[in-house]
Amino acid sequence: MPPHRLLFLCTGNYYRSRFAEIFFNSLAAGGQLNWRADSRGLALDLAGGNPGFMAAAAHELLVAKGIHCTTMQRLPQPATDADFQAANRVIALDEDEHRPMMRERFPAWEDRIHYWLVHDLDQWGSETALPLIESNVRRLVRELRTSGSVKFSKS
Repeated sequence: MPPHRLLFLCTGNYYRSRFAEIFFNSLAAGGQLNWRADSRGLALDLAGGNPGFMAAAAHELLVAKGIHCTTMQRLPQPATDADFQAANRVIALDEDEHRPMMRERFPAWEDRIHYWLVHDLDQWGSETALPLIESNVRRLVRELRTSGSVKFSKS
């Protein structure tokens, strides 16, 4: 049976969603959870021109945790309708920031995805945001392991 698909969203697909994707996949593989995460950006055009593959703070924390994977070396990717259609569950990392983007760019999906509240670097430093993403991902893995839920639902 192919894995269920989880999609993490942030603005630029450079920092928060990438960390969530890679950390989730590490936990899912280690816990033999039949889920696989991807990540995308809702507004790469607004992200200020990401300077590379992945934010250094996110990359460094993953490496410090012993997590290494090829997706750490891919450029940020924009979200498409196909990404939403292929996912069993979608999580945007900051409701305050991303709900308006969803309303503008993907209105059919705005109320069908889950929203967390993890602010970007303009509001929170990585020492606050990354541990919160880690905690949310761990909670999500526990939820998926116990419920097996794969359907979209309102947050």
